[in-house]
Amino acid sequence: MTTPRTPTPRKALGRLSLPERTFVADALRTETVGGVLLLLAAVAALIWANISGPHGSYETVSHFHFGVDALGLNLSVAHWAADGLLAVFFFVAGVELKRELVAGDLRDPKAAMLPVVAALCGMAVPALVYTLTSGAGGGSLAGWAVPTATDIAFALAVLAVIGTSLPSALRAFLLTLAVVDDLFAILIIAVFFTDDLDFAALGGAFAGLALFWLLLRKGVRGWYVYVPLALVVWALMYNSGIHATIAGVAMGLMLRCHRHEGEERSPGERVEHLVRPLSAGLAVPLFALFSAGVAISGEALADVFAQPETLGVVLGLVVGKTLGIFGGTWLTARFTRASLSDDLAWPDVFAVATLAGIGFTVSLLIGELAFEGDAAMTDSVKAAVISGSLIATAVATVLLRIRNAKYRRLTEDEERDEDLSGVPDVYEQDDPAYHLRMAEIHERKAAEHRRLAREKAAERDALAEVTGGAGEEHHGPA
Repeated sequence: MTTPRTPTPRKALGRLSLPERTFVADALRTETVGGVLLLLAAVAALIWANISGPHGSYETVSHFHFGVDALGLNLSVAHWAADGLLAVFFFVAGVELKRELVAGDLRDPKAAMLPVVAALCGMAVPALVYTLTSGAGGGSLAGWAVPTATDIAFALAVLAVIGTSLPSALRAFLLTLAVVDDLFAILIIAVFFTDDLDFAALGGAFAGLALFWLLLRKGVRGWYVYVPLALVVWALMYNSGIHATIAGVAMGLMLRCHRHEGEERSPGERVEHLVRPLSAGLAVPLFALFSAGVAISGEALADVFAQPETLGVVLGLVVGKTLGIFGGTWLTARFTRASLSDDLAWPDVFAVATLAGIGFTVSLLIGELAFEGDAAMTDSVKAAVISGSLIATAVATVLLRIRNAKYRRLTEDEERDEDLSGVPDVYEQDDPAYHLRMAEIHERKAAEHRRLAREKAAERDALAEVTGGAGEEHHGPA
């Protein structure tokens, strides 16, 4: 009688496959550079806004209008940044999500469960924290969605400084979490921040998206076809009343992200490789430059913790995000067959969950949409987003620094390539050729050590003879 096989428990946050590790490393490298630029842009915005003062050059430039009025596109600089440039950011998010669904971790429902549940809990709990805090203080509930978003670029910029040795599994978890987070943030914007619909413009946008999809399926190539079409779809989506960034994510999701035979990279991967630097290096930093400029003073910072709406945003980011993501991850591991990787501990997950409390780009955007028409509250909410993100950064810095030595050892193990094959040794343990190469290396080392042993023994014997001879001459008869 055959003994029933006990399924091996799945490891949550275990080591990535080599192709996935390579993709994540490339993506994170670009996002990290973009995050540093985003950080610099945010600091520049704060300095500019506070030096120029109310009604100064910052506000003048931000509210300067240009565009084609007849097409409903005579927008301010800040508006172009929020609706136009962020469409590029959401386009990349759409491609990322599609790749994760067809070629990444999310294609396996069991593997996808962890980041999806963690992301959902990481959005639901901050919204609940905001609602309870603001409601208890008699504040507006309109900003419930502000603390629900994680800014992956900003978080990775922080990691570039404080957590350079964070294992690739934790980095991938943070990246996947942010991709799912972005998807639900897009849905929140589409469902809750759409007022009056222009069905003619909406129909035109859908027709444009259908043409975009058809051209992709027919294999038509050339940026001169897709870029003008994308601009038309974006303009129609903007005029329809739905936030224009939805056009970006819709087009991103249409790209093919699985490889055909003979292809080194899929069309989605090629386009993402081209557009991601534009998004991370230009679009998002410019959005931050014209969105993060708020007056900062002792009184303004004190007001952040005094108003129920802004306190709700801060607590939502710092407390809600951490508890939501950590709790969602723990519950998934607790009630499924997944167990935490042997190399990691729950404090590591808690530190990454704290890092996810950095909500900047999308939080600022939702704050503008939630309190549209109330300039004073919009600025207060922006200050709250910045404050909450800084507190989350400080807490994450302390937690990650405590475990940095452990992370460094894990990273060294992941990257060790003793046989110089170009592939880390941990990915070659099942390859007989790897062990034969290692055997040759160890045999050469053993032969070298034997040679050195013979040389040292000969040197020692020669020295002993010389010493003995000198002793006989010294002690001989006079």
